[in-house]
Amino acid sequence: MKGKWLATVIAGLLALGLGVTARSQEPMKVGFVYVGPVGDYGWTYAHDQGRKSLEKALPGVKTTYVESVAEGADAERVITELARTGHKVIFTTSYGYMDTTIKVAEQFSNVVFLHCSGYKRRENVGTYFGRMYQASYLSGLVAGKMTRKNLIGYVAPIPIPEVIRITNAFALGARETNPQVKVHVVWTNAWYDPATETEAANGLLDIGADVIATQSDSPAPVQAAEKRGAYGVGYNSDASKFAPKGHLVSAVWDWGPYYVETIKAVKAGTWKSEDVWWPIGTGIVGLAPYGPAVPSSVKTLVEKRKEDLIQGRFDVFWGPIKDQSGKIRIARGQKATDEELLQMNWFVEGIVGTIPK
Repeated sequence: MKGKWLATVIAGLLALGLGVTARSQEPMKVGFVYVGPVGDYGWTYAHDQGRKSLEKALPGVKTTYVESVAEGADAERVITELARTGHKVIFTTSYGYMDTTIKVAEQFSNVVFLHCSGYKRRENVGTYFGRMYQASYLSGLVAGKMTRKNLIGYVAPIPIPEVIRITNAFALGARETNPQVKVHVVWTNAWYDPATETEAANGLLDIGADVIATQSDSPAPVQAAEKRGAYGVGYNSDASKFAPKGHLVSAVWDWGPYYVETIKAVKAGTWKSEDVWWPIGTGIVGLAPYGPAVPSSVKTLVEKRKEDLIQGRFDVFWGPIKDQSGKIRIARGQKATDEELLQMNWFVEGIVGTIPK
């Protein structure tokens, strides 16, 4: 009996040990909330490529994504459900999810939340973004060199500081290489609306624009430009396959490295809430390959300016910078602070268009 009892105890301990091992090897669940469809070939597509990079780099991670989630009540429902179902880290990838992320995070203190492009934090909520205005400025250098009519059309989505800042950077680049350029901005008031984006691009082409740039979540404006013999500048991801002849360059995101580093920190217990804003040298933002129409001289100019940015010899919002009325907004020798960039609500000189209130 004693031997049988001992064998039973040992078997139970082994079973317990095996159970603990199995539980410790369960994958970490990480959730992603997307404002658009993964097939938009824009903002959401770029984030989803980052998610895939995360799974590939860290096999012990299992990801879940929910696409086309409306900001507001729908987002609250989705974020809450991810937290309830064991997702230890949740990335919310739209500016409009900010307050909802904070609200849900206060109910789930054991979950880490990362909000993209916002500014509100809690102990378990961090923010993250990249200095896309630097890549946008570089794409503006190209556009300024390639326009022949000195009129560039710009399709903008939602009038928030992020979009205004990136639009301004593009215009500063365009006017650096061509001081005669005017950048005409048209708002779509939607992150992803290919039909409206196409209509906006065509309207800009109708008034004489020969380069169309975009900050929208689809390549529709670049496609519209090529159809009418104009050039296009893409955004979010490489738009070249949608306009192989007319595509000049795209300012692109690569979220993978950030997602991998963040999950590693959470797993190691070293993650802390902070505002992450990686610059161009980290690879989170950059340029897609140049299109066939871009001369080597322009490529050389842009690559030199890119290196200046990386090395800190130059930055986009160094003064003097004037607004549309000619007023100096950033004085000579001064550099805009991050707080000023995050609250930017004015257009630079050379932009034609208004910012809706």
